[in-house]
Amino acid sequence: MSDAKPKKVLKSKDQEANQWAMFVHFSVLAVFAMPIAGFVLPIIIWQLKKDEFPIVDVHGKIVLNWLISALIYSVISAILLFFVVGALGLIAVVLCTLIFPVIGGIKANNGEVYQYPLSLTIVK
Repeated sequence: MSDAKPKKVLKSKDQEANQWAMFVHFSVLAVFAMPIAGFVLPIIIWQLKKDEFPIVDVHGKIVLNWLISALIYSVISAILLFFVVGALGLIAVVLCTLIFPVIGGIKANNGEVYQYPLSLTIVK
């Protein structure tokens, strides 16, 4: 028998907080229009709203951890560009940066917390 305790699932019923959490996730997609915006916008939204809405702090840390992870994965993939694996790694990072924030934003709007797969936990 396992003694592992189930993870506590955070769920927010505050619609305004959920919308700000959703904006944190969706703002990552700005990276496809203007690369620096995809890094700066989520951090700005998170910093401005984290004290007002604690759930935004949770989502902001999740997004920041993904941004740092994606940067690390991109650097490793760029180094491996001399091999075919590097190109595949960059494609995977781009696809994950497109898909994970969409899923996270939808779940955030529903009051749920979505941990991005493959994300390193750097900011706690």
